[in-house]
Parts: sequence; structure tokens; C-alpha cells
Amino acid sequence: MRVLVAEDERMLADSITEGLRHLGMAVDVCYDGDAALERVVVNRYDVVLLDRDLPLVHGDEVCRRIAEGDGETRVLMLTAAAGIRDRVDGLGLGADDYLTKPFAFAELVARVHALARRARPALPPVLDRAGVELDPAKRFASRDGRPLPLSPKEFAVLEVLLRAEGRAVSAEELLEKAWDEHADPFTNTVRVTVMTLRKKLGAPRVIHTVPGAGYRLGT
Repeated sequence: MRVLVAEDERMLADSITEGLRHLGMAVDVCYDGDAALERVVVNRYDVVLLDRDLPLVHGDEVCRRIAEGDGETRVLMLTAAAGIRDRVDGLGLGADDYLTKPFAFAELVARVHALARRARPALPPVLDRAGVELDPAKRFASRDGRPLPLSPKEFAVLEVLLRAEGRAVSAEELLEKAWDEHADPFTNTVRVTVMTLRKKLGAPRVIHTVPGAGYRLGT
């Protein structure tokens, strides 16, 4: 899952970012509306966590422009304003959900997952292919009933491969969906992560290299 956190309270923004990264999400962060607009033009996000009172470009304007875009990115608006009129106005601008500060991190995560499901074609809550099962909500993966002790990045890569439903996924696509904007596209980080993931999955191999195309999960 690719997420953008756009929040001018830096401690809050960094805390949310760190927490979501710990859950295996690819998270970018910015602290003003101008930077948020730059990022949504360059990157494709599943969910944008958007503070309504951003400096430089107001969050309302950022939300409006996102809503006028590809229609796939979901917006969770964050604000200290708890009035019904504020919520109605935010949703009217194109926000998909509204969360009032202060909030529990667990609730934020649940709302992000719910919005991400709406941003993608519907799939079963538990992904299953070639004996590999993955439950994104519970952060649990197994193969033939054996729990897999995966790192956050290994979990994220496995989820992308399972969501592809047998389609070959390029290293570039894996880098885009499982890493944040600071990842170096010229490193071998994807290859190394796939290698360690293969070891943990065990034999027989279920992640196959497709020459010129990337990686495919299946028998």
C-alpha cells in the first residue's frame, strides 16, 4: 500500500509515518499543501492522509485537486474541527473519510485499510495462492499452514505478488508499491528482499523470475 501523509504538525506527521511504515506500508510525508500537490502528481497513492489546515496551499484545495484526478486515490481528511458542518464541507470537497484530532492510531490504521480496499478492485480479505495465505488486516502470512516470520518489507512484497493473481510484477512496480519515495531505484533492494522471502517460503519455489518481466507467484 502506498500512502502519503500531508500534515504540518511535524511530530504528528512523523509519528504517523513511522507507525505506518512499521506495518509494512510505503509512506511518503510532507508538511505543506504545495509539497502534497507535487507528490500526488509524481506518485500514485492508494490513500492520502490530508490535514485540512495545511500551509501554502490549503488542504481543501489539495483535496479538490486530488478528487479531480484519476479517481483512484482515496483521501482521509484529518482536522481538529469536530463540527458536523466541518465534516460535511470536507466530504463535499471530495474527501472519502474524515477523522477528528486527537485520534487513536489503531482507528487511523483501520480507516486506511478500509479506504485502500476501495481504491483497488475487490479481492478476498485473505489472499491465497499456491498454498500461500496472507491476511493484510491481521498482518499474518503462512504457507501450507506454517506461519511465516516476515519483515515488513517482505510482507509488503508478498502482498503485492499475491494481489497480482499470477501476473508478473516488475521490480519497478514492487519498488513503487512497497517502498517510499526515498528508495534508490538503482539498488538491488528488491532482488535481495525477494531472495530472503523465497528462503522463508521454502521449497518448492513459488516465486518465479520471469525474464524481462519481473516476478510471479504461483506453481
